[in-house]
This record gives sequence, C-alpha cells and structure tokens, in this order.
Amino acid sequence: MILALINQKGGCGKSSTCFHLAGAFAAAGHRVLLVDADPQGSLSQGFFGSAEVEGLVAEMTLAVLFDDDRLVSSPQSIIQPTSVENVSLAPANQHLAPFNTPSPEAAGMRQYVLREFLESAPGYDIVLIDCPPNLYLCSWAAIVAADYVLIPVPPEDFGTQGLRAVHQAIENARALNPGLRRLGHLITRSDRRLVIHRSYEQRLRELYRELVLDTVIPEASAFKVALACRTPVELYARDTAAAVATRTLAEEILARVAERNRKRQVA
Repeated sequence: MILALINQKGGCGKSSTCFHLAGAFAAAGHRVLLVDADPQGSLSQGFFGSAEVEGLVAEMTLAVLFDDDRLVSSPQSIIQPTSVENVSLAPANQHLAPFNTPSPEAAGMRQYVLREFLESAPGYDIVLIDCPPNLYLCSWAAIVAADYVLIPVPPEDFGTQGLRAVHQAIENARALNPGLRRLGHLITRSDRRLVIHRSYEQRLRELYRELVLDTVIPEASAFKVALACRTPVELYARDTAAAVATRTLAEEILARVAERNRKRQVA
C-alpha cells in the first residue's frame, strides 16, 4: 500500500501524521518505508535531526531521482534505516527544492521517478509519502506513484481551503495512474473543546460524508514531546490519547483499504 499525504496548506499535520503513523504500523509488525517528498525535510529531521539532514549531499536524498545528471546506483543508496525497528526513510532536504516546479504535467519522465523508485525498492508492506504544501512536481510525482491519497485537514478555515484543487489534481493524475483513489480526509489538530472545531468537523462530514475518516487526530502535547525525542508516540507513550488515536487511525486505514480491495474484486 502506497499512501500519499497531501494538502496545499502547511501546518495541517502531514509530516506529523507520517511520523507517528509509521510507528503505529511498525509496532503492529508492518515493514514501513517513509518517503520525504517535501524540500523542507521536516519528516527527515523528525528522525535524524536538522543538522544531519541539512548536511546530506544530494546523492543521499530524494533529489537525486529528479536530477537527470545523476544516477541512482540502487534504492538502498537513498533509503536509510531509522532508530525505529521496521521503519526506513528516503530523506529530503534543500537539494530537492529546485526540482519542485509548477506545471508538473509538463515535466516529462520526471513525473514517474517516484513510481519507478518504489517499484525497484525492496519489499515493504506500507509506504507513506509526505508531500510539500503545494501541488507542484513533488506532490504530483507522489500521487502518480500512490495507490491512495490521504488529505489531512485541520478543522478551520485555512485548513479547508484548496481541497477542491487537491481533488482535481487526483482526478488529473488518474490519466497516468488509473488505480489512484482518495482514501479520505483526516481531521487533524482537533480540539473538541472549541465550538469552531466541532462546527468545521460537522461541515466537513456533511460535505464529504464517507470520505471523512471516523478517526480524529487531537491536538495533543504527547505528539510534540515524542517528536522532540525522535520517537513516534506509539513507542514513546503508547497509553496516551495521542497514541490511541494514531493506532485507531492505522487500523481504520487498513480496514478502508481492505474494503476498497474487496469491492474491486467483486466488481
């Protein structure tokens, strides 16, 4: 299962969700590959720290895939093990920024580099791709490679803006990736004490119905503390509400994918 996390809004929880969700999947026995397709490298820094990530040469990051003047010797020249058992990471940093260009449909074969990379990577059960907060080439290449798209959405005005553009990009990408599907919208950074958050959640569910996941990710300090310790919350503090929500999310994702697969087989 290859899952791309996309939203044009920054700060909606894409990197955090990838980071903590990887821990939940790994703890359940799945082999997880994280792909950092964001030039900011936030997901990579979550595991390795900013100094180490910023110091990586281009050949050790995702940038090498997009560079026509460089060759990738093997996926393992990019993929790195993390401190978490069963979790590996293909990192990114500032070297990726020049390749994240607008009008990605005109990028030629670069549209397929992530798909080809993942096809040649060793066996993983789950691949999570963290995308930048735009619909440029890095995000486009991610959805061309993905089976499903998950859209993290904070329950507030800025978080919900631009969703139609994301949906349209998914529709357009199906010309290159006919099997691509929307897994749904994931409500993140929610504080149920706030009337405005409850109101926006209700509105999202009315608009998108079954395309809004049942699981809601709360705004919880345990996420930030675990991240500061370079450890997904499932492995850092598994009894917290944050860890419980992440486990529930992992279970719901797998259940939704299994149901989609069952319906395809019946059809």
